[in-house]
Amino acid sequence: MHSAWKVGLVLPAVALMVSGCVATRNWVTETVNKKEVEIDQKIGGVDSKVAAQSQRVDGVDTRLKTAEGGLVETGQVAKGARERADGAFTKADEVDGRLTRLWSNRNVRDLVETQQILFGFDKWELNDNAQTSLLSLVKEMKENVRLTVDLQGYADPVGTYAYNVGLSQRRVEAVRRFLVEKGVELPRIHLVGLGPITEKGTPNDQKRRVTVNLMVAKEN
Repeated sequence: MHSAWKVGLVLPAVALMVSGCVATRNWVTETVNKKEVEIDQKIGGVDSKVAAQSQRVDGVDTRLKTAEGGLVETGQVAKGARERADGAFTKADEVDGRLTRLWSNRNVRDLVETQQILFGFDKWELNDNAQTSLLSLVKEMKENVRLTVDLQGYADPVGTYAYNVGLSQRRVEAVRRFLVEKGVELPRIHLVGLGPITEKGTPNDQKRRVTVNLMVAKEN
């Protein structure tokens, strides 16, 4: 009887303990499951942030590549422009060198012959004899491109100095215009009007003239 009483006390206690253990296990399981869900959610959030950051990084990388491509293209354009500029400078140097040589040799010429083109008193028109002499000169100059002419205009001392300077210039211009009209290039003609010849011993009709010096450039 006494044993039965003990059993009656123990069984409820065991049942209570078993029930408590089951409840505890269920609570633990539920709590763990909640924590797992929270952790999964946090991991998912982290993954989303990582993915978004990765997209931003990819975007930055794409922009960097685009910028690099633009820089490469710009560099190629700049290189081409620099090469063209270098070529232009080289060409300019060549032209400058040629002009320098020509300028240095502008007076390196030899006298071939001298002709006197005479004019009437207070006249600057070319007469028939003057035109015939100049035509032979034109023929020589067309046959030899190294030939040039120096024209020096004069007048007699009759009248004012200023008037005679102008008259000598008009005579020079008449000769130059004739040569150009007959095909002589203008740069090959050098002219100056010197005014009246005042020296004694030369007749006045010989002072009304244009002296034509035919020159030949020396070989370089």
